[in-house]
Amino acid sequence: MIHEQSLKEILADQRLQLQNKESGIPREVDYKYLVSTPFITVISGIRRSGKSTLLYQLTKYFKEFHYVNFDDERFFDFEVTDFKTLMLVLNQFSETKTIFIDEIQNIPSWERFVRRIYDEGYKIFITGSNSKLLSSELSTHLTGRYIKTELFPFSFTEYLTFHKINFRNSDSGVKAQLLKYFDKYLEEGGFPEYTAYSDTQQLQNIYEDIIYKDLIARFGIKNTKALKQLAHYYFTNFTNEVSYNSLKSVLGIKSINTIKDYTDFLSQAYLLFECYKFDYSLKKQLTYSKKVYVIDNGLRNKISFRFNTDIGKLLENLVYIQLRKEHRKVWHFKTTNNYEVDFVVEEESPVLYQVSYNIEDKKTLNREIRSLIIAADELKTKKLFLLTYNKFDTINSNDLQIRVIPVWFWLTEKIE
Repeated sequence: MIHEQSLKEILADQRLQLQNKESGIPREVDYKYLVSTPFITVISGIRRSGKSTLLYQLTKYFKEFHYVNFDDERFFDFEVTDFKTLMLVLNQFSETKTIFIDEIQNIPSWERFVRRIYDEGYKIFITGSNSKLLSSELSTHLTGRYIKTELFPFSFTEYLTFHKINFRNSDSGVKAQLLKYFDKYLEEGGFPEYTAYSDTQQLQNIYEDIIYKDLIARFGIKNTKALKQLAHYYFTNFTNEVSYNSLKSVLGIKSINTIKDYTDFLSQAYLLFECYKFDYSLKKQLTYSKKVYVIDNGLRNKISFRFNTDIGKLLENLVYIQLRKEHRKVWHFKTTNNYEVDFVVEEESPVLYQVSYNIEDKKTLNREIRSLIIAADELKTKKLFLLTYNKFDTINSNDLQIRVIPVWFWLTEKIE
C-alpha cells in the first residue's frame, strides 16, 4: 500500500521527468489514428525500444493529461486497492480524462482498473513489455475496446532518420552513404539508446533486465540456469531450424514442457520469435520444426558467440524482423522435395522471399532460383523476391519473374 502523500510526490516527480525527456525521432506508426481512436491505445514491445518516448510524443497532441510510469521502484508496494487513491491524486493535478500509463503490466489486476476508467469516459494510452500478458488480459476484460501497436527497435529507415540521412535522395553519393550505414545497422541493430551512444554495456543491461526482471522475477522461474542456457542457445543459433526434443538433448533439460514454457516466456518478452513452416493446416504448422529469429542483431552479437558465417544470418534475421513488423505472421517453407524458401507472407496470394548474402557463385544462385520456382508452383503464386546484400537484377524463368533486390534498397523503398 502507498500513502497519498507518497503518490503525490512520485507522480509530480514523474511528470517533471517526462517534461525533461528528449522528444526523439518520429516512429513508423500512425500517430493521428492512435490519438483519435476512441479505443484504448496499447503499445507493446521489448524493453528500451522507445515505448516511453512514443508515449511522450503522443502527449504532445493533448493540452492536459495524466501520466503514470509503473516501471518505478517506488511503486513496489502498489496494490490493486491503491488505484482508487491514484485517481484521487491525479484529479488533484487536473480533471482531464486523458491518461498515459507506462509499463502497466507491473501491477496485478491492472486490466480491471483500465476497464473501469474506460467506462467512465477516459482516453487511455498504455505500454507494456510482455506481449502475452497484455494480450490475454486485454482479451479477457477489454475485448473490442482496444487497438494494439507493436514497437520494435529502430527500423533501418528510422535509424537513417536518427542519423539525419536523407534516404529518399537518389544521388550516387547518398547511395554510398546508405550502404555504409547499412553495414553498421546490420551488425549493431537499432536499439535507440545504443544507436545514440554506442555503449555496448547498454545492450548487456537490456538483456539482463529482461531475463531477471521480466522473466525470472515475474514468472517465478527456479531453474534460472536452464532459462539462460536456452536463451543463449537461441541467440547463438538464430535462423536455424530447431525442435524441442533436440533442445532437450543438447541442453540437458529433463522436461520438454520446460523447453516449451521457457521458449514461450522469451517470446512474450520479444527477445525471440518462432517462425513456423507454412501449411494451410494449422495443426500441421504446430507439429513441424520451427526456425528461430531474434529481436535485434546488435543485441544478438553482444550476448552470443560470433562466427565468420554469421553475416548471412544477420541479413536473414533483419529481413524476418522487418516482415514480422509489417505482416505479423511470417512462415518459412519447404517444398515436397525439401527445397527451402526462407519466408512466406500472405497477401491476396503468398509472397515468397529468399535471402542470400552473396549470389555471385552460380551454384548458389541456381539453388535459390530453383527453390523459389518449385515453391511458387506448389503455392500457386508469382510474387517472388530474392533479397541480397547489394545486387540488382530481374530473373525470368518458367514464366515467372524473380526480382533481385538489395536488402538496404528493399528496406528504404518499401517494395512489395
